[in-house]
Amino acid sequence: MAKHRSAHPVVGITLDSEPAGGWSNYPWYAVRENYCAAVVAAGGLPVLLPHEPERAEAYLERIDALLLTGGAFDLDPALFGANTRHETVHTKDRRTAFEAAIARGALEQDLPLLGICGGQQLLNVVLGGTLIQHIPDEIEGALAHEQPNPRHEAGHPVEVATDSLLRSICRTADMAVNSAHHQAVKDVGPGVAVNAVAPDGVVEGIEAPDYRFCLGVQWHPEFAISPGDSAIFRAFIAAAA
Repeated sequence: MAKHRSAHPVVGITLDSEPAGGWSNYPWYAVRENYCAAVVAAGGLPVLLPHEPERAEAYLERIDALLLTGGAFDLDPALFGANTRHETVHTKDRRTAFEAAIARGALEQDLPLLGICGGQQLLNVVLGGTLIQHIPDEIEGALAHEQPNPRHEAGHPVEVATDSLLRSICRTADMAVNSAHHQAVKDVGPGVAVNAVAPDGVVEGIEAPDYRFCLGVQWHPEFAISPGDSAIFRAFIAAAA
């Protein structure tokens, strides 16, 4: 099935999921509104993707780009070859199965792909990399990557690598970013480059130059707290046009 191209590239956005209870008496999906708003502001048309791993190929026939969102959960360490599992690790296995399937398909088709926070971590694992399971246990003198202040404010700076895709997009050597994670990229996969780091050495961004647009950031650019954040979304949508 040929995709219909329009002035507004269709961007598939992955959802979070929660069991019954809390907001609803039944299981439910959720996504923060500003993910969609950032896509719209950059010229894209957001569509939301329920967790159906067996339908990943059908979704890919209908989207022009893929956005892997974050969430308050972790990847199963077995997915990146770890023999132990930190006590803080909390998984959402069906979500991960779907995101891994659709991310692999997007890479095979060379669709533009943007991974945010946990989406960057999944992207790195799909590309053959590994993760730090709990930053405070592995990084001496680590910053507060689960920042105590609101997420629409900066938590710490990052240094952006020279001659990287991220640097060409954001046009700055450093950025103030928000931070809401306890895991991070450890070893990057083959062909993957680190494009941003925090002052404590934690990896804050990755990219895979062999693809048309394959970028991950550990922070949440959908909050647009720095000019570079909006630039990331504009570049992402432009790659899908």
